[in-house]
Amino acid sequence: MLQAEDLVKRFKSRTGLITAVDRISLAVEGGEVLAFLGPNGAGKTTTIKMVAGLIRPDGGRVLLDGLDVTGRPARAAASLGAVLEGSRNLYWRLTALENLIYWGTLRRLSPRQARLRAGELLRLVDLEDRQHNSVQTLSRGMQQKLALCQALMHRPRLLLLDEPTLGLDFASAEAIKATVRQLARDGVAILLTTHQMDVAQELADRVAIIRTGRLVLTGLTAEVLESYSRPVWRILTRGPLGPEQVAAVRGLGWPLEQAGPEDLLVTTPDGDAQAIYRLLELLRPTPIRLVERHQADLAEVFQQVVSGTGEAS
Repeated sequence: MLQAEDLVKRFKSRTGLITAVDRISLAVEGGEVLAFLGPNGAGKTTTIKMVAGLIRPDGGRVLLDGLDVTGRPARAAASLGAVLEGSRNLYWRLTALENLIYWGTLRRLSPRQARLRAGELLRLVDLEDRQHNSVQTLSRGMQQKLALCQALMHRPRLLLLDEPTLGLDFASAEAIKATVRQLARDGVAILLTTHQMDVAQELADRVAIIRTGRLVLTGLTAEVLESYSRPVWRILTRGPLGPEQVAAVRGLGWPLEQAGPEDLLVTTPDGDAQAIYRLLELLRPTPIRLVERHQADLAEVFQQVVSGTGEAS
């Protein structure tokens, strides 16, 4: 659905030209969620503006559904919807229904089509009973749901989501995430930007991390997390280990930390699938109540990648 190829953007400064985006390429297919992540000032917003046609790149091009929309916001608008953090795409004095009808007609729907589509979307996000309430009387979570409806009025093939759950209570955030998953199942391509790594990890099929204008990591979320996970095992026992058991484990020659009399942290040889079984055999007959392998989360991966302190294993 989205294909951004070798995007470059430079800005003038007092000291010369600054390259804000340096040959960024992104692709998002229908039914897929791509988390586009990076620290402040990395070039995410500039990239998103080029994708939306709001600024023209100095190099590269943007294709939406096979159509070149580079620097053409009107052409991009037909296939693209956007949800901005803070409900900035809503008129607060209008009701929920009036907002959707207004934006629908701007997207070239007839008033009747806009009303029908608005009703369909309000039911989707469970706001039908609030359709005649002005936006300013709605909770933040309801406003975010309505902003999502607004972006979907013209049935876009690509949805840009900026911090969709920021500041929401648990129930509202879960409702937004459920709607995003449903949209992906319905075939919408979703480009997600957020600083909430847990949300990105939960929703994204793939991740792309940008640092100082360049992509430094891309891949399937599950594969990225696995590549940054380490062969460190935590073993909790029911009852303390005897000195002979600890000595036997140390005899394997693997890094060992005893966090407590019933708590072991052992690093097994990377790639040795049988190592954990040899380790557990040495702990007999002490009952085991937990065995877990270190599993990297996206926050850990992000920190390593943007700081340059770690590489995937």
